Amino acid sequence: MAVVQIPGSKSVTARALFLAAAADGVTTLLRPLRSDDTEGFAEGLVRLGYRVGRTPDAWQVDGRPQGPAVTEADVYCRDGATTSRFLPTLAAAGHGTYRFDASPQMRRRPLLPLTRALRDLGVDLRHEEAEGHHPLTVVAAGVEGGEVTLDAGQSSQYLTALLLLGPLTRTGLRIAVTDLVSAPYVEITLAMMREFGVEVRRDGNVFAVPPGGYRATTYAIEPDASTASYFFAAAALTGGEVTVPGLGAGALQGDLGFVDVLRRMGAEVTIGADATTVRGTGRLNGLTVAMRDISDTMPTLAAIAPFASGPVRIEDVANTRVKECDRLEACAENLRRLGATVETGPDWIEIRPGGAADGLVGAEITSYGDHRIVMSFAVTGLRAPGISFDDPGCVRKTFPGFHEEFGALRARL
Repeated sequence: MAVVQIPGSKSVTARALFLAAAADGVTTLLRPLRSDDTEGFAEGLVRLGYRVGRTPDAWQVDGRPQGPAVTEADVYCRDGATTSRFLPTLAAAGHGTYRFDASPQMRRRPLLPLTRALRDLGVDLRHEEAEGHHPLTVVAAGVEGGEVTLDAGQSSQYLTALLLLGPLTRTGLRIAVTDLVSAPYVEITLAMMREFGVEVRRDGNVFAVPPGGYRATTYAIEPDASTASYFFAAAALTGGEVTVPGLGAGALQGDLGFVDVLRRMGAEVTIGADATTVRGTGRLNGLTVAMRDISDTMPTLAAIAPFASGPVRIEDVANTRVKECDRLEACAENLRRLGATVETGPDWIEIRPGGAADGLVGAEITSYGDHRIVMSFAVTGLRAPGISFDDPGCVRKTFPGFHEEFGALRARL
């Protein structure tokens, strides 16, 4: 049995950094993820005047409930979607002029539902070039609060940003959501806000966030469930066994639900109190599965789908088209390059076995700068020799040591 130590969750680390910066007092974050995205978030906080002390196993953040310590700042958000969406929202609660920009990849990704909602709350926010995209400038004067309607059908991060902002407003927020994708990520936000002293009331699609701020705490970051999906998939694909400690029945992240997909395909899954184990059984069944709530693991499933005994159809994943790349088409194009039979639609992809699955040809995978494409097709490479990547280093976004860790797993399996 291989025991794999997965680095901390990107989603949890980003939320924890926002909460720590907004809290009254000094917060210690234990075992945060150290990657390009989270380092970029921490550096963005520093640019805004927050003190962030970083050691290998813990980060300390001096919270400022009143907002950034500087009245002017220019923040570069790199490729980070959470950085690009959360930091302008945090800055809006302060007083000053704050400019945000991001990489060309992140500039292409949409912001408009969030920036519309912020404007509806009275925030002076200006897009410098394309409306609804970076770069943008926030002229902050605090946020009064009130009621706002939000379309979160492209990304749950829009709702998370507003929820996190709520306690920093003068009167609180009441957010009516007209659509919501990746709902489990919102549950992460609500659970973490509770740990920092804020209870959000929910009535259907309406979220009521009280004012009053956050309290500092010590918070442990759990391993990243999306990253764990590649190692679980490797076990299911090879007939091996992988255990990931730190992800168990009490895990916050909905992406741990990927193991239920593997169970449906024939793998044996054990979810304990503080660890999850997946054991391959030598078979992978085809299936049809809706992955709206765990769409970050769609590429993981697509990457092992050619080895299933029947068609694998993944539905309700339209939002994956506006991630780091169009992940539906990226998966389809790379799978076809390997010799698989693939069809796609507006919100679905179907992969059909074409004879001997192990007869896939080797090819260079086009990553489109997307860490999840590279990590997913590394799993395919366990059964399809000759796979290489045009940009293997893009995994630094969430897991700089991925190739070394996955190579060690390959040797054990």
